[in-house]
Amino acid sequence: MSDTSLDPPLTAPPRSAVRSLLRLWPYVRPVRARLFGAAFVAIVASCVGVVMPLVLKWMVDGPVADRDPGGVWRGGAYLLLLGVAEAGLFGLRRWLVARPLAGVEAAMRADLYRHLQRLPVSFHDRWASGQLLSRATADLQLLRMFLAFPLTFLLVNSATIVVGFAILLAQEWTLGLVLLAPVVPLMVLCSWFETRYSIGARVAQDQIGDLTTIVEEGVLGIRIIKGFGRHHSQARAFGSLARRVRETELGKARLLAGLWALILTLPELAIGAALVLGTVRVADGAMSAGTLVAFLSTALALRWPVESMGFLLAMSQESATATERYFEAMDAPEQADMTRESAAGKSPSGADGLRFEGVEFRYADAPADVPPVLRGVDLHIRSGETVALVGATGSGKTTLTALVPRLHEATGGRITLDGADIAAMPRGRLRELVSVAFEEPTLFSATAADNVLMGAERAEEAELRRALEVSQAGFVYALPQGAHTQVGEQGLSLSGGQRQRLALARAVVGRPRFLVLDDPLSALDVHTEALVEAALRQVLATTTALVVAHRPSTVLLADRVALLSGGRIAAVGTHHELLRTSAEYRALMSGAADGGSSR
Repeated sequence: MSDTSLDPPLTAPPRSAVRSLLRLWPYVRPVRARLFGAAFVAIVASCVGVVMPLVLKWMVDGPVADRDPGGVWRGGAYLLLLGVAEAGLFGLRRWLVARPLAGVEAAMRADLYRHLQRLPVSFHDRWASGQLLSRATADLQLLRMFLAFPLTFLLVNSATIVVGFAILLAQEWTLGLVLLAPVVPLMVLCSWFETRYSIGARVAQDQIGDLTTIVEEGVLGIRIIKGFGRHHSQARAFGSLARRVRETELGKARLLAGLWALILTLPELAIGAALVLGTVRVADGAMSAGTLVAFLSTALALRWPVESMGFLLAMSQESATATERYFEAMDAPEQADMTRESAAGKSPSGADGLRFEGVEFRYADAPADVPPVLRGVDLHIRSGETVALVGATGSGKTTLTALVPRLHEATGGRITLDGADIAAMPRGRLRELVSVAFEEPTLFSATAADNVLMGAERAEEAELRRALEVSQAGFVYALPQGAHTQVGEQGLSLSGGQRQRLALARAVVGRPRFLVLDDPLSALDVHTEALVEAALRQVLATTTALVVAHRPSTVLLADRVALLSGGRIAAVGTHHELLRTSAEYRALMSGAADGGSSR
């Protein structure tokens, strides 16, 4: 693996932490009342803690100096009440924010998932799944923690420090100025730390996304890893990236350790200097002992608000980075539902079925000097007709079939269904008309029936049985819970042929108007293939179908055959006609064609 992250590089300059975090406001706005209320309660609680030293001053200069035990007990009661009030207010703050912020996290995660479903396939081709997974889990958990703790306490601690220093200056301004001396160095230090730490936080979170990708691939590909004995090399790749994550985290830790050391040391030196100066003033009679006790107690009460700023700034930087990563995915533009409204009209009468008219396609990341995958494809599949699409490996067959349901958008020409341009058709309507079965069958962690019924949400039990019968997938009834048996992640508990038959059942269950099949029988044995073909003929007789074929048995299902070569349709005819007239077709059917690389 390379040192770079698996997700696309940032194209925009990094935002400041504040600007990044402000993008969370639309999610926070619905719960702002409770969040602001929690912050106010926390400020009151923190200020209660700062007031306690004033009670100590009254006790030392009053009841203690006057040897009044009753007054000492009364002062102790005041301190106890203040302590209970402080604890109760902090508990109320946590209660106020827990449920709303869990709702904010859930809403952000739901929005991200919804958005990912609407993004074009090309987006998912570019982004590693682990990067998206880490954004939907670890990054959002970090943001919830930020909203619950650092965001509130950056405000609370700042208010506490201001109130505390106001009290210190009011009690003894000369000692207060001594304690204020480290403020400017600390501000410069925090500014430097913010810049450096934000870079490390971004690198670490991207590397964790890469690590998540490796784990996911290792789990999904465990059969390949074990089958080829590659567990040692996979472990080395994982260990190498894990060590890079470790080094990045250690770099962050060194930065934070240096900041903490200075944040702890400078205020302690100031408190020490104030203690010496205050003791001299008490000895000279210029200041009461109670004032010195209250002053030092207030200074010590401000230690945590000051010392925690480094920790809070670190969490804020990580949260700003998590926000940037979240919105990188959310800012990716969704596919427009209507792209060419002017083309919505019908074509001339008689132009029915599925038409490709001068269709061109080039992948967005293809070099400019590389010719398009498809160059001026013209093909008409008449209504009710089945056409087999054949071609050498890399000729663009799968790409062409992906254009029909608009998994990719054609970069030139147009495709029509019964005369209507699919580019002007709402995707929901398009995918009601067109059903697809891909060469690589994908199943989900659900029951066999649920996987099939994804092809027609409102299909009845009779339609399910019919689809399973057409695809020769009756094996599901022999499973432990029949069609309601969980097939496991990716359907790996089933054989390749069984997965392909369920994928074919999913394509035909809704009785689609148009059917696009990408080599749907490649994983079947000869006997099962013959049974599926016999049943599939009945389905193809009532639909308009484009079938990618590699074997003569599949080609014979079609009324006509289209030969795709050089990015164009080179020949169209029946199987026997092409055998007579096309040397390339004869070579393909005899298995003599030399395939190339393909997408």
